[in-house]
This record gives sequence, C-alpha cells and structure tokens, in this order.
Amino acid sequence: MKIISFNVNGIRAITKKDFISDMKNINADIICLQETKASVEQVKEAVAELNEYYVFANEAERKGYSGTAIITKENPLNVTYDMGVEEHDKEGRIICAEYADFFLITVYVPNSGSELLRLEYRQTWDQQFLTYLKGLEKTKPVIVCGDFNVAHKAIDLARPKQNYNKAAGYMQEEIDGMDAFTSNGILDSFRVKNGDEIKYSWWSYRGGAREKNVGWRIDYFLISENISSKLKDAFILNEIHGSDHCPVGIEL
Repeated sequence: MKIISFNVNGIRAITKKDFISDMKNINADIICLQETKASVEQVKEAVAELNEYYVFANEAERKGYSGTAIITKENPLNVTYDMGVEEHDKEGRIICAEYADFFLITVYVPNSGSELLRLEYRQTWDQQFLTYLKGLEKTKPVIVCGDFNVAHKAIDLARPKQNYNKAAGYMQEEIDGMDAFTSNGILDSFRVKNGDEIKYSWWSYRGGAREKNVGWRIDYFLISENISSKLKDAFILNEIHGSDHCPVGIEL
C-alpha cells in the first residue's frame, strides 16, 4: 500500500497545473491533502478526474482557508472529522479514516505565525492532538500524515542556527511538541527508514529557495511503533512541483 501526503497550498490552483497527472503517475492507494483552501464541494469538483478514488474533505469556517482531504481507492470503514475539541475544530484541520489495520489521520497543524502570535495556541493544539492520537491508538495503530509546521531537528532545515528560537517552525516549544509525539511511540517514518539523510519538503517562495534547496522538512508521516515493522519505504518527492511543498509518502 502506498500513501502520500501533500500540502497543495490551494487545491483549485494546483489542479490548473500538473497535479492530476502527477497523482495519476504516482498511483497511490491513498492521497492525503492539506491546505486545500476550499469547501468540501469545491475539493470534490477539483479532483473529479481522479475518478477511481473516494473523496472526503474537511473545510474551515473561514472561506478559502486551511482545509484537508483524504482521497482513497479503498472505501474506509469509517471517517470522522476534527478532534472533538471546540477550540480546535473550526479550521478543517483533521480527517481520520479508519481501515482494517489502522487509523489514517491527515492533519494541517496550525502555524505559529510570523509574529509568533499563535505559538501559545500551537502548544495547546500539540498537547491535545497527542491526546486524541493516543485515544485512537487504544483501538488500533495510527498513521498520521501532513504539514506539522515544524522542523524537528537541525538536519531538518537548511539554516538551523539562523532560525532557532527566532522563526515559526523552529521554536523550542514547537520542537518539544514533536518530541512528545516521537517519545510517546509515534515514530517519524522518514527517519526510521532513511537515518540522517537530508531532504526537505517545503521551500519559501522568496529568494529562489527551492532552486538553491534552502528548505525545511515540515511534512511528515508519523506511525505507531507497533506498525513500524510493516513500513517498507518512506520517501520525499522533491521532483513534484505545483506548491511550495512537495509530496511525502510511505509504502507499507
């Protein structure tokens, strides 16, 4: 089974590029999207050409903001939306699809913001999202993918010294949030399979960052420890364009 995750930075914009043909070429069993910036109906309309998939989408109360989707060849046993905490459930950031052997969660984790105005909120989110995941894990393993808006270690961004405790995405509080996932048995699949390989999944649109590969790895597949033996591969598809992110994926 191949699963990919992609922050598309606007599903209606990216489908005017090579998104549909890229997805057909990748031929994943499940495609998870973040930052769709669209309503449920707009997402379904945008990906209608992927007609061998079922489409599930979540939208924010605010139009054209946030939003997630799961596009899957196998119809899940059950699909739920959000984590059941009112404070966090207004921005369409979570979808959970239940399959026979695991829960698959796509997530678009809140960004702390350029002025770090949401850093405190982000910490609350991380804590309560971990509680939500551990609750699911009592039933079956979890596979969690998406844009976590944090580079976990110094090797996960091109310029760690310049950004540490100065920029959203590499604040100690955000790193602590990721540490909490990995120290509670929800592992970073890319590191499990690729050790200390340096590869990024997001680049600023400024200053030719992508051409120079001045990037950050902020898109992840985290998996329950007790399903990690099924992990065949974990990869980052740098060659796929269309967004400021690129797709990341796993094979089970």
